[in-house]
Amino acid sequence: MTDTQKPVLELLIAAPRGFCAGVDRAIQIVERAIELHGAPVYVRHEIVHNKYVVDTLKAKGAIFVDELDQVPDGVHVVFSAHGVPKSVPAAAQNRGLSYFDATCPLVSKVHRQAERLVAAGRHILFIGHEGHPEVIGTFGQVPDGAMTLIETEADAESVAPAEPGNLAFLTQTTLSVDDTASILAILQRRFPDIVAPKADDICYATSNRQAAVRAIAGSCDLVLVIGAPNSSNSLRLAEVAEREGTTSKLIQRADDLDFDWLAGIGTLGITAGASAPEVLVREVIDRIATRYDVTERMVETAQETITFKLPKGLEAA
Repeated sequence: MTDTQKPVLELLIAAPRGFCAGVDRAIQIVERAIELHGAPVYVRHEIVHNKYVVDTLKAKGAIFVDELDQVPDGVHVVFSAHGVPKSVPAAAQNRGLSYFDATCPLVSKVHRQAERLVAAGRHILFIGHEGHPEVIGTFGQVPDGAMTLIETEADAESVAPAEPGNLAFLTQTTLSVDDTASILAILQRRFPDIVAPKADDICYATSNRQAAVRAIAGSCDLVLVIGAPNSSNSLRLAEVAEREGTTSKLIQRADDLDFDWLAGIGTLGITAGASAPEVLVREVIDRIATRYDVTERMVETAQETITFKLPKGLEAA
């Protein structure tokens, strides 16, 4: 089949998409730790939620473990970008382990806010998803019972804090802006004195990627989100497209693409979660181009210039 016989398909490619500054920093921390100290370097939990990234780092000498007690003595260990409870670095210090904390600085900011609010005597209603590493890490910054998890609008309607006039709220950084707004509206209606964080906790990268999907979804017949099924921000991107009335599919790699999805479609939207590298975006587009005469149009809704410094001891590696 010649190119002229291929069906035409317009691709609307969202920008920003893919890696954010926090993910970029976390990956660099693992790579530089290996450069500086040699392999293996141990990493507690997936450094970011992306199999391609994890496998690439494994090939360079990273060993991923679920818990600190799987890390042998005398090696270096890295904590994931999602953040960890205070008990984890404390345990590492007790064992004399050398560690690097790859927690995203925006997540660390939420941790410090939680500490300050609890120190001021407030109970925190934390909007997030149970079991997500970021939520576990944030709850681990404060004493047990100091925070209550709010996952849904129903939770917001039913929560019954002991001191309803002495509350504050914080949010997981990777949530849907829309979902958070609806939950927050309920909390502010029920608890008019609830204290808001000084800045919006939904991170700039999450907000920007969702806005970019919102900008293209209405013009697309289908939106592909490249990301992992356990990646909160990737799942939220798919939800944003669906909320705009456009079918969305979450895929990890080009091989996950089902060409039946593209039957009869004229315009396809493409984005990638904050943990997905651009190489995976190109891989998907190249696979589509084997069967379609593809035209690409970038739709940019924001420019990102933020970078985060590496921890001391790694900057000059």
